[in-house]
Amino acid sequence: MAKKSLNKNLHDAKSNKKDEFYTQLADIEKELRHYKEHFKNKTVLCNCDDPRVSNFFHYFSYNFEVLGLKKLITTCYKNQNAELFSDHKSEKAIYLEYYGDKNDNRVPDPEEIGIKHLEGDGDFRSAECIELLKQADIVVTNPPFSLFREYVAQLIEFDKKFVILGHQNAITYKEIFKYIKDNKIWLGHDNGGTKWFGVNEHYDIATESRKKIENGKKYFSMGSVNWFTNLDIQKRHENLILYKKYSPEEFPKYDNYDAINVDKTKDIPIDYEEEMGVPITFLDKYNPEQFEILGLDDHRLIYPDWRGRGPDLNGKTLYRRIIIKKKQG
Repeated sequence: MAKKSLNKNLHDAKSNKKDEFYTQLADIEKELRHYKEHFKNKTVLCNCDDPRVSNFFHYFSYNFEVLGLKKLITTCYKNQNAELFSDHKSEKAIYLEYYGDKNDNRVPDPEEIGIKHLEGDGDFRSAECIELLKQADIVVTNPPFSLFREYVAQLIEFDKKFVILGHQNAITYKEIFKYIKDNKIWLGHDNGGTKWFGVNEHYDIATESRKKIENGKKYFSMGSVNWFTNLDIQKRHENLILYKKYSPEEFPKYDNYDAINVDKTKDIPIDYEEEMGVPITFLDKYNPEQFEILGLDDHRLIYPDWRGRGPDLNGKTLYRRIIIKKKQG
């Protein structure tokens, strides 16, 4: 899908409140296996999920004992039908509380799950959902991408640990990038590659390469989607191995900022100590003990002759660049 078409899909989702993309279980398992030690004796909240169709609820309920969870809470936005994707037509939202297997069959049976009605529509910003948020130690979900800024701001406000999905472009939102620069958010493990999300059968997908049908269900790929977290992971402490030597021919300086341009993260020169502009995909390899993040082109740094969204090189504006510098020693 062309970038313009993808942006239109996300914009329409925001306007129509239809940005519900259901995460596949395989993607959840692939990421969360790196966080198992964080979940012991913790209350987990999935606050953007219909638990009866959510693979986040499936993962945590079936792995409750393995992870040593204390409690699982999931909230549903106005959907009462277990056979349908949420279309916001129900009058009541619900939330579920699960305290683990009681009859030793290792299955979350209906009688073991406490189903309770919410007074409102289940919006994560509502007072009653905020009360559930206060109970949680860790939040894990796929929030509405159109509300990503607001969603993350709430997690930060209430000082919650989290593992959530977001579009790669969220890195460039000035509100989100500030958290990244301040080491309040970083990327998880499984970033890049194609992730397919379940969507309502009526969801319009204009480009064939962005959709597929499997077992009668429709799936949509929206480009690069990343995991965002503030839980410490080993990957965050691994140094990026550098091997390239600096040369002014291979790494020219920007027209409008005193930093060299590095097109690929793997090509960061080993012997350059000053400011560098790197792609936003650099964050997948970012170790705060090895590099310092100085800013993100236009809205973090002052360009005297700025003409576009990114820095200028040889008279042409590049896509967004993160400005970094190696830490001494």
